[in-house]
Amino acid sequence: MKEYVLKTENLTKVYKNFTALNDLSLGLEKGKIYGLIGKNGAGKTTFMRIIAGLSYPTSGTIELFGKTSLKEYNQELCRVGSLIEYPSLNGKMTAKENLKVHRIMRGIPNDELDEELLVLVGLGEVGTKKVKNFSLGMRQRLGIAIALISNPELLILDEPVNGLDPVGVVEIRNLIKSLCEERNITVLISSHNLPELYQTATDYIIIDQGNVKQCLTLAELEERCDHFIKIECDEPERLSQIIESNLADAEYKVMPDKSLRLFGYNDEKKMVSKMIYEHGIIPTHFSNEGETLENYFLSVIGGSQND
Repeated sequence: MKEYVLKTENLTKVYKNFTALNDLSLGLEKGKIYGLIGKNGAGKTTFMRIIAGLSYPTSGTIELFGKTSLKEYNQELCRVGSLIEYPSLNGKMTAKENLKVHRIMRGIPNDELDEELLVLVGLGEVGTKKVKNFSLGMRQRLGIAIALISNPELLILDEPVNGLDPVGVVEIRNLIKSLCEERNITVLISSHNLPELYQTATDYIIIDQGNVKQCLTLAELEERCDHFIKIECDEPERLSQIIESNLADAEYKVMPDKSLRLFGYNDEKKMVSKMIYEHGIIPTHFSNEGETLENYFLSVIGGSQND
């Protein structure tokens, strides 16, 4: 039986004449990393703010850890950590001092936790450096450390790799994956860096104009974005037989237009073309095909990306 940490039903948020969220219904299962994908203004941050208790919906229901009443929901928020938009930091303090303030505000007495979290997010060597002298990437790391203070079961991260260099991006990706795998934390993460999100998330939620367009797993996304060699010829049945006889482990699909899609051999295109030519097949079309995550995202929401 699936265990959900969060469920929403017909969640709606209206600001005057603008509908930021429109009847949004979905569920987040325990121990998964959800990538929230959408253009600017799609409703991602509004959704995250409502879950984190920083805003309230106009209508609809939210179930957090099985609780739905407002009183119970607010009590369960102690099990949620979040980094939304920009972390709340005091520039005149050090990283450790900032962590201490947030820890005390949450009633957590463990002094040793500050150092542990700084090491965890890669800020163990900053010492007495003031936060006002931090780079954007360092501030993002500190924001993640603050979000982890209460050892949350649901972690909400809005653009966590913003401002990070490539090494920092990989480190944060590994951190997020380890939190999910080792601590069974459910993570909801938004990012404009779609290739990076593709390497991090286990599931994806595509949102546009306040509506959920698709919810799909990594396996489903990979199937829809899978790369293949597209082959067209005058003898598709014979081509299928040649592939089966000479490429025993090959996966292929004959499409309604009689073209053939050969999966898993994009890096061996020269070998494949030579093989079918030697068996007397003259292709009328032969090319690498397949969707990128960006193209698939755009095909779902329609129109051009506006980041």
